Amino acid sequence: QHLKEEQRNLRFDNNHNRQYHLFDRTKMKNFSLVSVLLPCMVSAKVIRMPLHKRSDEEMVRAHLNRERDALASKLRGDVSEESVERLRFLRELQGKKESEVINDYMNAQYFGTVSIGTPPQSFKVIFDTGSSNLWVPKVGCTHCGNSFFAKKQKYNNKKSTTYEEDGKNFEIVYGSGSVKGYFSSDAVTLADDIVVDGQRFAEIEDAGGLGVAYTLGKFDGILGLGFTSISIDDAPTVFENAIAQGAVEEPIFSFYLGDNGPGELTFGGYDEDKFEGDMNYIELDAATYWQIKVDGISAGSFSSGPTTGIVDSGTSLMTGPKAQVRELARAVGAKGNVVGEYTIDCDTVSTMPDIVITLNGNEYVIPGSATVINSGGICLFAFMGLDIPMEDGPQWILGDVFMRQFYTVFNYKEETVGLAKVA
Repeated sequence: QHLKEEQRNLRFDNNHNRQYHLFDRTKMKNFSLVSVLLPCMVSAKVIRMPLHKRSDEEMVRAHLNRERDALASKLRGDVSEESVERLRFLRELQGKKESEVINDYMNAQYFGTVSIGTPPQSFKVIFDTGSSNLWVPKVGCTHCGNSFFAKKQKYNNKKSTTYEEDGKNFEIVYGSGSVKGYFSSDAVTLADDIVVDGQRFAEIEDAGGLGVAYTLGKFDGILGLGFTSISIDDAPTVFENAIAQGAVEEPIFSFYLGDNGPGELTFGGYDEDKFEGDMNYIELDAATYWQIKVDGISAGSFSSGPTTGIVDSGTSLMTGPKAQVRELARAVGAKGNVVGEYTIDCDTVSTMPDIVITLNGNEYVIPGSATVINSGGICLFAFMGLDIPMEDGPQWILGDVFMRQFYTVFNYKEETVGLAKVA
């Protein structure tokens, strides 16, 4: 993706910092993010909202189901080897030359609540730094959950006094199909009192492209926290509009993902009590998905060499080029299966080597045991092979496994990401 050359004309007012409260309901940690140090701290007024998490048991069960289905498909001969391995996110933007990476959310774990309309209609959404649009299902949406379980909340524009018609088509094309709908505008509320007026978002009519992962998932939609440069139809993101409308004090948001405890998503500031040591800053390689240069990734006998990556809150696992992830898995003692995922003998987890990710000359260490999802005697190695077919795009996805170890702040104005060890 190419960076937009013109600086965004954003104005910053003196509203309070805003903060979400992320509640970790299981023993697994959450999706963490990256942080940039500014002369701004969380204000005395803190706004929190629950951010719920899928359990480790669900994650491992989904892994087993994918393995079973892939093996069955191969035996039937109705799917190619390549399509069996290709489990994640390729999106072609309609009417644009470039391709973009986007999550299929099969492994997404965390979601929180936003409201759309007046009076507000509430939706559970994944806060995703790897995409830039807001979308929710509309009344009458097909392939949008089941009325008996995993029921989805659906937007009804007839019940909102602040709704404005747009009508332009919206479509994301996934490897398995598309998610289709149309654009509308309405007020969007974050953390109870961050109100963004006239936010352009998509009402989804058919979510078949996300398949069973969405149908059975516990979220209704996606709220993208990437840049407008990768937004469909150049629709400004919710957070960029919040900045422009003076709804946040500073043009940053930050994540803390607690270890078996509560976490926080903060808009407009950060909380210095949530991290320790120095905050290190990394300039973006591309202001798209929060893409950064990676000096290298290593573990045991494995070393990737210089590469690129994105910090992605919508991805629970880590992904990298298939050949390199295969070598990494071998170096830590993990074994692959037919769907490109890896498991490891649970008895060896305590002796796994650390994963070291070097960014801007600083080493960020993930303990080997923190790269394993353990449930029911099955230990899933949280790295997955994915070849991303983009010339200038990222090679690695730094998802929850990386981010939960570090307090993270994303800075829209400076286009930087900063990292500090969680306290």
